Amino acid sequence: MIKAVISGTGLYTPPATIDNDELVQAFNAYVELYNERHRDEIARGELVAMEPSASGFIEKASGIKRRHVIDREGILDPERMCPRIPDRSNDEPSVQCDMAVAACNEALSRAGKTAADVDAIIVACSNLQRAYPAVSIEVQAAMGVDGFAYDMNVACSSATFGLQAAVNAVENGTARAVLVVSPEICSGHLNFTDRDSHFIFGDACTAILVERDSDVADGQGFDVLGTRLKTQFSNNIRNNFGFLNRADEEGVGKPDKLFIQQGRKVFKEVSPLVAETIQGHLESLSLTPGALRRMWLHQANLNMNQLIARRVLGRDATEDEAPVILDEYANTSSAGSIIAFHKHQSDLVSGDLGVICSFGAGYSIGSVVVRRR
Repeated sequence: MIKAVISGTGLYTPPATIDNDELVQAFNAYVELYNERHRDEIARGELVAMEPSASGFIEKASGIKRRHVIDREGILDPERMCPRIPDRSNDEPSVQCDMAVAACNEALSRAGKTAADVDAIIVACSNLQRAYPAVSIEVQAAMGVDGFAYDMNVACSSATFGLQAAVNAVENGTARAVLVVSPEICSGHLNFTDRDSHFIFGDACTAILVERDSDVADGQGFDVLGTRLKTQFSNNIRNNFGFLNRADEEGVGKPDKLFIQQGRKVFKEVSPLVAETIQGHLESLSLTPGALRRMWLHQANLNMNQLIARRVLGRDATEDEAPVILDEYANTSSAGSIIAFHKHQSDLVSGDLGVICSFGAGYSIGSVVVRRR
């Protein structure tokens, strides 16, 4: 029987950063401009005055201290409040392709493999910069991989859903090695003029190499013991941007064409659902929560992660048990749990168990239980 192994991971981190103080300064300058420009409408009660943000509020609400971004100048310009990422010609590699290649090369290097060993590439992320040709096929060409590639989108759970697809491909013999790559440019769909969400996202790209166990040296990587996926429809996290937008001019530029969410509802509804999914997944593998050495959770909100870990373990988790990268990276959508896995795995010893778990819009939840080889 062929079994799948995670043999290497990679991470591309954009060099530009924005800390909370810088973000708040730009947001509050925008608020002043908005309130001044709409002073008469606000006075007549036709519009509600915008309220300033604060660094303390952001960290308390989310645990975020800073974020990496593709472009900081456009985001911090009160007259723009949006990253400036120039269009590229069709003969140039796309931004997501560049990010993906960097992350994939690190994953291959850590696994001791080359592009010649790879049969498939899955680009799994929450936003793709074009409909077609598939970004994954562009990455395949840039990497020099012979085989097949495809894109997939399950919002913040894209990477774990992609992981299951990779595991299936390896274990059923469709491919010997699959790269799952998640180039997340979340700053591109974030409304930086919305006080409730302007601080949430950052940019990053992760890559995971999944191979058959016979091709991975003893003691290297992580055995994939099982995967579990769950979806449940909800409007509480939404982005209505799409190719039909031009068919109704009245919707152009409205807030729902960017990221919007009902944060309190998401917290209340998703947290128990994630904990139940992890617990049920462990039970199906004849494992107990107490056997977990580490939980690499989706990095969206610190309070949410602490609650989920507490529900799974029956007690508060230590930072060693549920590591946090949210403070440095913010929410990077599907890349978040993989960044945590990438940065917090080297200290594990043979036999240690862990779970990679993502959750987000859909709702969607992906759980991957692994064991250090």
